[in-house]
Amino acid sequence: QGYEGLVEGGDNIKQANWLSVSNIIQLGGTVIGSARCKAFTTRAGRLRAARNLVEHGITNLCVIGGDGSLTGADIFRSEWAGLLEELVRDGGWTPGREVARKNCRLNIVGLVGSIDNDFCGTDMTIGTDSALHRIMEVVDAITTTAQSHQRTFVLEVMGRHCGYLALVSGLASGADWLFIPESPPEDGWEDLMCERLGE
Repeated sequence: QGYEGLVEGGDNIKQANWLSVSNIIQLGGTVIGSARCKAFTTRAGRLRAARNLVEHGITNLCVIGGDGSLTGADIFRSEWAGLLEELVRDGGWTPGREVARKNCRLNIVGLVGSIDNDFCGTDMTIGTDSALHRIMEVVDAITTTAQSHQRTFVLEVMGRHCGYLALVSGLASGADWLFIPESPPEDGWEDLMCERLGE
């Protein structure tokens, strides 16, 4: 469950094996779960996460996410030495100074996981391709219904401030009209759209 799992510890931290990752490549989403974690935004939460990691002998993290996840990873990395110091200094931590010394460095690999495809320097962020496939499946299903009823359908896709999913799925499906945040509609767009659809 992302940082929630780091903070809570216990059964949330377990080793992946062949059986646990078999047959998941074609699935959308993630089998390891995802959660927003308010606790990790606090130093106390990151202290608990550090303790759980060190007690499991983990000093390498692969963080897949967007702004929040990667910002959190950078803060965690920068605080790591201080967090270990605090664990040793404040007592109540059995492994103590020797374990802190062995785990003094935290290595992080950050991967952009965003269906929005809104990160420069990469062709396609993790999740974008899966999202486009799901959108096209839905569009194919809706198109046959729209044709049989001779109706116009409006489809909204995700993307927050980025119109990539809307643009590419609109091109792939032959949409008649498209709205994307990068190019807001100009005044009088309603009349122009009706004229275009009429044609």
